[in-house]
Amino acid sequence: MSSTGDTSTATETAADATQNRKQPFPQGFLDTISTGWAARTDIAGPARDQAPFAAARRAKLSAQFPGKRLVIPAGELKQRSNDTDYPFRAHSAFTHLTGWAADSEPGSVLVLDPADDGHTATLYFRERADRTTTEFYGDATVGEFWIGPRPSAEGVAADLGLDIAHIDTFEAADDDLVVEEDAALTRAVSELRLVKDEYELAQMRLAVKVTADGFDDIIRELDAAVAHPRGERIVEGVFHRRARSDGNWEGYDTIAAAGPHACYLHWTRNDGAVVPGDLILVDAGAEVDSLYTADITRTIPVSGTFTDIQRTVYETVREAADAAFAAAKPGVTFRTVHETAMGVIAKRAAEWGLLPVTADEALDADRGGQHRRYMVHGTSHHLGIDVHDCAQARREMYYDGVLEPGMVFTIEPGLYFQIDDETVPAEYRGIGVRIEDDVLVTETGVENLSAALPRTADEVEAWVARLRG
Repeated sequence: MSSTGDTSTATETAADATQNRKQPFPQGFLDTISTGWAARTDIAGPARDQAPFAAARRAKLSAQFPGKRLVIPAGELKQRSNDTDYPFRAHSAFTHLTGWAADSEPGSVLVLDPADDGHTATLYFRERADRTTTEFYGDATVGEFWIGPRPSAEGVAADLGLDIAHIDTFEAADDDLVVEEDAALTRAVSELRLVKDEYELAQMRLAVKVTADGFDDIIRELDAAVAHPRGERIVEGVFHRRARSDGNWEGYDTIAAAGPHACYLHWTRNDGAVVPGDLILVDAGAEVDSLYTADITRTIPVSGTFTDIQRTVYETVREAADAAFAAAKPGVTFRTVHETAMGVIAKRAAEWGLLPVTADEALDADRGGQHRRYMVHGTSHHLGIDVHDCAQARREMYYDGVLEPGMVFTIEPGLYFQIDDETVPAEYRGIGVRIEDDVLVTETGVENLSAALPRTADEVEAWVARLRG
């Protein structure tokens, strides 16, 4: 085609690019599509269990921002490719403050308007279209003909115990405080989750239970993983089946890291083989319908038994974890948990001759850190509706904060000797071990929420033998 030809065709083609697959609706369809439907039978029931907890959270937030209008968006669909989107997952602050979780609608907005006694809360969302509208049958994003039944305004109002308005009536103001735009509000909604309420703790226990069942599934299907050239994908898929059948999704991308891949902290390609004689490190967490997630890691000998060197590394990591468990109690700082675990890691690394300095020198805050080569990550992070929950909290509330009953976090020390690390003896190279549990701070210490999963080397070997057959 000549470059000097008529450009109108090209312009029209570009403008109509999103329409080139669509067929026009004949008049007969248009005349009849809105008739012949049974009456809707929605019955507004009592508010869901989390509604009163969400109301209490809104009241706490309201008290921090008197006279300010607060806007908490759920977020929009995110494009995966062309005209396909990722599954929608609402912003954590939105779900935490509304109670609307896996069933929430994209584009919704929670608004807290200042009032004499605090704030009034209104949830703006696009309620379902009447069947007489073109949206019902013509909009593939929100039309019920395409995606199935959508909630009514009356149903959502009763379900969540909130005042409801159509999203088209929402008007933003210049002085609105908006989550993810205003630092103070973003910090406040994050810190609001540092101590979990009764509902949140029940959901955390459920997420841990589903996750533990998923780990059992992995053990049962280890032979299938070994038999496949990309066995790590088999492990990932087995866990995904459990997360989707008994929950909503995974709380984060599963790490199924076999052999030397276990030394890469965020290995999510999961495209390697699962080889007998190696270890496989699985870091996985099921997100339940309330959007609360677990986060558990187990390191498993593919053959069912640890070699001597694997067992030595594994039990050292468990020693560090046990020390962290013993240190974690109300009144101590969050950082103490990490420092305690790192004391064990430094001590053992020095004993093995891996450090150019003593353990005490390695632990020096300013001049040390040599042992961190083998465990670069932190020992703990808060856990809840986000896998790294409360991430926008102030440092003095998080890393330097004091542990309180109701906090939930991980304890997850590890040792990672990468395959090409010449600072360690050859027999250590390619071994990566992490043991991660989810703990709840109680009045006297911590409760291991994931205690049902085996932890010691002997327990892990017995677990594999029992479930693998």
